[in-house]
Amino acid sequence: MNVCFLMYPWEEIDPEKDTSLALIHECIKRGHGVTICTPSNLTIRNSVTNAFCTVINRMDKVPSSLKSFYKKATLREEMLPLAGFDVIFMRANPPLDPIMLNFLDSVKDDVFIMNSVNGLREANNKLYTAAFVDPDNKIIPVTHVSKNKRYLIRQIKESKANKMILKPLNGFGGSGVILIEKSAMSSITSLLDFYITNPDGSSNYVILQEYIEGADQGDVRILILNGEPIGAMKRVPGADDHRSNITAGGTVQKHTLTRKEKELCKLIGRKLVKDGLYFVGIDVIGGKLIEVNVMSPGGITYINKVQKIKLQEKVIDFMESRVQERTNAFDRIAKLRKEVENA
Repeated sequence: MNVCFLMYPWEEIDPEKDTSLALIHECIKRGHGVTICTPSNLTIRNSVTNAFCTVINRMDKVPSSLKSFYKKATLREEMLPLAGFDVIFMRANPPLDPIMLNFLDSVKDDVFIMNSVNGLREANNKLYTAAFVDPDNKIIPVTHVSKNKRYLIRQIKESKANKMILKPLNGFGGSGVILIEKSAMSSITSLLDFYITNPDGSSNYVILQEYIEGADQGDVRILILNGEPIGAMKRVPGADDHRSNITAGGTVQKHTLTRKEKELCKLIGRKLVKDGLYFVGIDVIGGKLIEVNVMSPGGITYINKVQKIKLQEKVIDFMESRVQERTNAFDRIAKLRKEVENA
């Protein structure tokens, strides 16, 4: 099987923490061919969608540790047709490049893409949680998305809570997430100006969200595979930062899913699968869904460490099963067509 990881450059990988590297390593261990490609390296040649790929050369003996594997891996550059792969595994960091999806549209019927092109279009930003009907805010905190400053200020003033969370619509890794308080209303207008208005006069959407009590104690990252939770960790903020993201200084603790978190996963899992979102990371606070991460959900290496498991094995098992299903379906149709042809 040949797999193309559509992701960030090889040299940007952190070999001790990177989820993509854990997935790549598992593929190499199983003897699969692996290449990586960045979205900017997609191209069309003679009406065929290709990619300038970094091919990871096969190894006689694959090191067991990610750090050693990363150090010893040798690479070569090749232009390869995307339709020739069995799997395209999306691991590019947000924000989503719509042009990248246009390239993938041309091969989505030929290759198993994880996650699906249409699913990525629908769920690539923080608006996706609005797709889960929750009029009583039982699983999703009260959320406002707008670029209208007067509207946002009114929502802050009318909120029963003294604190709210403000963040950019297309941020990731905790970037731009801030805690605001009514007692600092004099600063909020300037903050909204900064977040919404660009130097060129264009504007950005921001998210204003209910602050959930207990958020200062951290959040829970849950990895969901084919609609089912496969692992979780608690992320605890650092001493000088309210954000739990590890990239923002948070630390990781072992976590067992609560009944409420299991119910949440069951509730949203069916829709994720329906939308072709097979490998997803969700962020949860107090049993409420904060974000859905569909482009490059991370956490495998951290969860593996605290839970003493290897989640990448489950992910690649699923990927292999999907490719086998597609192969079986193709072989069946080819056989039936041959019968008709020979009749």
